[in-house]
Amino acid sequence: MRIVCDTNVLISGFLFGGNPREVLQLCSSGKVINCISPEIIQEVEEVLHRPKFGLLPEQVYRIIGLFRDTFTFVIPQNSIDIITLDPDDNRMLEAADAAEAKAIVSGDKHLLELALWKDIPILNPTDFLRINGCL
Repeated sequence: MRIVCDTNVLISGFLFGGNPREVLQLCSSGKVINCISPEIIQEVEEVLHRPKFGLLPEQVYRIIGLFRDTFTFVIPQNSIDIITLDPDDNRMLEAADAAEAKAIVSGDKHLLELALWKDIPILNPTDFLRINGCL
């Protein structure tokens, strides 16, 4: 199953654990394929550089390298402009479209409010794990 995890799931899962980490472990085990676009990886890198995380540049570089090695890259062909309150969230939809994803896993309220887009459910990590028999 191909999915797209949004930036907050990627960062929360890697740095803090919980259900976001369980989703990432499914991806690293090969049971689920997380698809990521260059725009998503760029956003993750920008967020990881924020002072609140206290990461050194070398640490950010290693995390980004791990994501590049672990996840499947897709190149979105269609520009999407559905979420107007936070236009960057549209990058997740673009990646899901390019990946032909079966789900978007997110903690972002703008994405979660959509609930379903182009027959792709948008689920928080807990619901994703529950639906897939992991909880």
